[in-house]
Amino acid sequence: MSSAQESTGRNPGAAGHRAEPDTGAGAVAGAVARARAESRVGEFAGRLLELSRSLHADPEVSFDEHRAAGRLAALMEGAGFDVTRGAYGLETALSASYGSGDLTVAVCAEYDALPGIGHACGHNVICAAGAGAAIGLAAAADELGFRVLLLGTPAEEEGGGKVLMLERGAFDDVTVAMMAHPGKHDDTDPRSSTTAVSRFEVTFTGRAAHAGLSPHLGVNAADATVVAQVAVGQLRQQIQDGRRVAGFVRHGGERSNIVPERAVLEFEVRTPTGEELAELKERVLDCFRGAAVATGCEVSFRPTQPDYLDLRNDAWLMGAYEDGLRAVGREIPARPAEPRRLGASTDMGNVTQALPAIHPGIGILGAQGSPHTREFADWTGTAAADDAVLAAARAMAHAGVALAADPERRAHYRALRSG
Repeated sequence: MSSAQESTGRNPGAAGHRAEPDTGAGAVAGAVARARAESRVGEFAGRLLELSRSLHADPEVSFDEHRAAGRLAALMEGAGFDVTRGAYGLETALSASYGSGDLTVAVCAEYDALPGIGHACGHNVICAAGAGAAIGLAAAADELGFRVLLLGTPAEEEGGGKVLMLERGAFDDVTVAMMAHPGKHDDTDPRSSTTAVSRFEVTFTGRAAHAGLSPHLGVNAADATVVAQVAVGQLRQQIQDGRRVAGFVRHGGERSNIVPERAVLEFEVRTPTGEELAELKERVLDCFRGAAVATGCEVSFRPTQPDYLDLRNDAWLMGAYEDGLRAVGREIPARPAEPRRLGASTDMGNVTQALPAIHPGIGILGAQGSPHTREFADWTGTAAADDAVLAAARAMAHAGVALAADPERRAHYRALRSG
C-alpha cells in the first residue's frame, strides 16, 4: 500500500479514522451549504422516487439500459446539469456535470438489472440515490467552489462498466468518488470489503460424428466439460477459505445422435484480493487444460469482462458519510470485531483502488431475502427502498459538502490526486 493510501485512511483496517469536527469559518460555511443541499434533495424527492420506481418496473440488463440512462439523463438536465449521453464510448453511459473549481466530487449511478429477476440488487435505488446526492451537492457547489460529476455507469452486474470508464478517462479529473449500495442494513465500516473476481469463457472443440453409427470417429467436447467440472470440484477441497470457483455449461451439444463437437462454459474465480486472483485462476485453467488432454479436444479461453478488484474504502470519507446518515436519523449498527468481507464483487473496487472513494451500504430496513433473489427484488420497489434512496442521497451530499468546506482536507485530497 502506498503512503498516499495510508495517509487518507484508505487502509481497510483504519476503522477509527473519522472526520474531525470543524469549529471555524469552514463549519459555518459547511452548515449553510449542507442546509442548501438538504433542501435541494427535498425539492427533488418526488422525482427521485419516481426514477427509482420507474427503473424497478422496467429492468434492463447490462449494456442494454437505454431507457434507464435516458430517464437519468432527463432528470439531470432538468436539474441544470450539463449532460453527455453515450459517454466514454459506451452507449448507455452518461456524465452530468455542474459547477467548477479545483475539487471534483463524483457520484456513481448504476442502473443495470439482473436477467430474469429484475432489480434484485437494487440498482434502481443506487441510481436514484446517486442522482439525489449530485443534485444536492450542486446546490452547494457555487458557494464552495467545486465541481459535481454524476457518472451513469452501466453493466456492473456483468461487463465492468466502471473499469472501462476508468480506463477511458472518466475519473481522471475526479478528486473523490462515492456511491451507496442497498442491502438489509446500513454499513459504514471502512474495513468492509468485497472479493476480487475474474470471469471467463471456456470453449472445448472436438469432432462431430454419428453417435450410433460411428461414435469412435468423434471427439466429444461435452465429455470434456464433465471431466473439467469434476477436476474443479476436486480442486475446491484444496483451496483456502474465502476463495470461490463457480460456473455452468452454456452450450453442450445439438442433438443426442451427434457427438458434440463444441461445448462452452462460463466460469468465475473469486479471491479476497486482486493480488491473489492470478494464482487461483491458473489452477482452475489447468483443470480445463487437463480435460482437453484427457478427451482429445482443443481448449480456448476468453475473458468475458475486466477483472473486478476488492473494495478499499477511504476511511475519512466513510466517516463523513456516516455522519450524514446520523444527521437524517439513521441508527448505525455497531461495527463487528472483525471486518466484513462480502462474497460479492463490484467494479467499484477498481475505482477505490485508483482514487479515494467509498461504497457504503444503505439499508432497506425490514427487507427480507438477500440480494440477487426474487424476494429482495420485491423489496427494492417498496416504501422502505424509497426511504433508503433519500437517506443515501442526503448522506452522500453531506460527505461531499464536508470535504468541500474543509480547506485542509480539501487540499490533502487534491494533493493525492495531483501526485
